[in-house]
Amino acid sequence: MRIITKIIALFSGAGQADSAALWITVKCNRCGELTRARIDLRNDLSVEYSEVGSLPTYFCHKVLIGEGGHCFQRMEVELTFDANRNLVSRQVSGGQFVES
Repeated sequence: MRIITKIIALFSGAGQADSAALWITVKCNRCGELTRARIDLRNDLSVEYSEVGSLPTYFCHKVLIGEGGHCFQRMEVELTFDANRNLVSRQVSGGQFVES
């Protein structure tokens, strides 16, 4: 039985740190609801090429809507990352970033 448990843990990723993710929390300007979103740094980013020979940057655009069911305000999040996928700048419309 221990072998089956180890195989399940291997494929489910249990116990591993989520180092390839960035979590953001946004507070809605209309109702005040907090919405949390996960940005997968391997799959959610789009590459932006600039001049020839320079390193690319990455961009992510997310539209968040609360889960409460009483407010359907769209909160649009735009994130910019450097070539090493470190967060450089962030903007939100329809809400405010909350440090978590």
